[in-house]
Amino acid sequence: MRELKEKHCTPCKKETTPLNAEEIKQFKEKIDNDWKVVENKKIRRDFSVKDFNEAMAFAQRIALLADEEDHHPDLGIHYGLVEVELSTHNIGGLSPNDFILAAKIDAI
Repeated sequence: MRELKEKHCTPCKKETTPLNAEEIKQFKEKIDNDWKVVENKKIRRDFSVKDFNEAMAFAQRIALLADEEDHHPDLGIHYGLVEVELSTHNIGGLSPNDFILAAKIDAI
């Protein structure tokens, strides 16, 4: 099986079922351990960077990647910190897309 970072996000339909706890656990094992699962509905990770300019630059790289994948995270930009939260909003939980994008963000 290809690594997650080599895959691409695919659109989810509203009737798509979110991943269950066991599926989330399996996908979680394939991304950096710093990602935290929140209520089995989203994954979250904080990235420490040098300063505000580096935080903005990192967030911009994430934004470009997100546009390429057509799957967009919630970002919090602070001095020395970028918060990334992934969820598939239209299905109200996690999908493989969230883990694919997480793996690609880890590779930045």
